[in-house]
Amino acid sequence: MSKLKYKRVLLKLSGEALMGNQHLGYDHAVIRTICQDLKNVVDMGVEVCVVVGGGNLCRGATLSQMGIERASADYMGMLATVMNALALQSVLESLGLVTRVQSAITMTAICEPYIRRRAIRHMEKGRIVIFAAGTGHPYFTTDTNAALRGVEMRCDAIIKATNVDGVYTADPKKDPSATRYEKLSFSDVLVNDLKVMDAAAISLARENKVPILVYNILQQGELSKVVCGEGKFTIVE
Repeated sequence: MSKLKYKRVLLKLSGEALMGNQHLGYDHAVIRTICQDLKNVVDMGVEVCVVVGGGNLCRGATLSQMGIERASADYMGMLATVMNALALQSVLESLGLVTRVQSAITMTAICEPYIRRRAIRHMEKGRIVIFAAGTGHPYFTTDTNAALRGVEMRCDAIIKATNVDGVYTADPKKDPSATRYEKLSFSDVLVNDLKVMDAAAISLARENKVPILVYNILQQGELSKVVCGEGKFTIVE
């Protein structure tokens, strides 16, 4: 087995990743595949935490365009991330993993409140911690929350799961001539407005020197390679 390069990681999942080919909601087969990949890396000895979005159920920015006040729309989006976190927790535990969901918005009947030192301790014990409800504040994306939690948990890397195997010069599904970047600097991403994560997330990761790895979550088994510094991905550092 290859040697681990990243021993504690944060995986950023979009809510859309849980949909598969559905137009809304969940694709159980896709979620189970994602969870099996997470189990594989935990079995390798990696400490894992997860931030999941809510776009498969509710997107605050879209709701605000419909006339719902932006802050209220963002809170609705945060509640969607809690639902997704509970879905992931259920499937992960069906695979024999021990998990904890921590929410930035207190709802003690269904999950733990976010407590940094407790979350770190959970990971040290081999538990997967799923962070829900974003930062707990409107106007911040789950990308920003992923960078924030990655820094707070002292992660070796933030791993951004997408439907392509890295960052490209253009959308590879629309432009066959698009080429994949092997490596980018944080400045490259900001100056060229590359759609890796939002500017706040990139700035936070850069300030704290936490690399961001972008890989294809649809490629089963790829996550196990990424944590060893192998496979196909783009690294931003």
